[in-house]
Amino acid sequence: MTSLTDIAEIVIGVDTHVDTHTAAIVETATGGVLAEITVPTTPPGYQELLEVAEEHSPLRVWAIEGTGGHGAGLTHLLEREEEVVFELDRPQRAKRRNGAKSDPLDAVRAAREAMARPHHGTPRTGKERQALSVLLAARRSAVDAATVAQRQLFSLTIAAPERLRAKLRDRKLPEMVEIAARFRIQTTWDVETATTARVLRDLARRARALQAEAGEHEKQIRAIVRSWRADLLAEKGVGPIVAATVLCAWSHPGRVRDEAAFAMLAGVAPLPANSGKVTTRYRLNRYGDRQLNRALHTIVLSRQRYDQRTKDYTDRRITEGKTPERSSGA
Repeated sequence: MTSLTDIAEIVIGVDTHVDTHTAAIVETATGGVLAEITVPTTPPGYQELLEVAEEHSPLRVWAIEGTGGHGAGLTHLLEREEEVVFELDRPQRAKRRNGAKSDPLDAVRAAREAMARPHHGTPRTGKERQALSVLLAARRSAVDAATVAQRQLFSLTIAAPERLRAKLRDRKLPEMVEIAARFRIQTTWDVETATTARVLRDLARRARALQAEAGEHEKQIRAIVRSWRADLLAEKGVGPIVAATVLCAWSHPGRVRDEAAFAMLAGVAPLPANSGKVTTRYRLNRYGDRQLNRALHTIVLSRQRYDQRTKDYTDRRITEGKTPERSSGA
């Protein structure tokens, strides 16, 4: 891609937070800071920031951290105004000098980092993409909470009174949930038995309700994926959750420039790990979008079981001395 110094006279770096955004206007020719401003995360605040930018060169680009999170509101306004916006990852604390934290300095850093990068990512956009992102977050929360409830049910059963343990002993967890959800409290039971039965019943019903909620979210996810990119569901190993995760990371045509960039985004790109005379060793990039990485790992595991070409490839790699894990690239 063309350097920012060739297409813009200023870069506006924005450090985003829940209540405020701090921006720094940096001149591309010299790297000097022309202005700094902190505004509230409200439409008037975003408009004030845009007005300050308009006091400088019209040849400008924006480098914003967290365009899909804290910076979403500002990003949407800038896109409506047809401004050029690039997305930046939030810096890791270790990359800040001595762990120092300053919003103005972070805004300047964002602008200068954008100037130094050879390639720039555009913000994730699209109503379908945003809808899938919301549904995936809600489903993930429901699944996690249901898992916690089931684990608590299992743990409490171990020390439960024998009257209750007898009903749940040697049952698989789904069966335990169904049985416990139908517990009826007897007036003749002592306080320990009655209380434990009530808690087990509540946990079981909570787990069932959360599982039902997760199922409804998955139905909505499947419907959106089918209407947007039904071809993904035809691929082996790709279900609605995996497809939605991939679409959320990909977002729109042009966001990911090529396969190598997608591999880097997913944390599966091979990186040189040479040392001394060893010049042919590689390791996988463990950064990037971890949800996308997990989705690709799910695809690999599924294809290793059900796709003959993948089975043949895995077997060949194992005969060459690779472990099953390294042969899968996971």
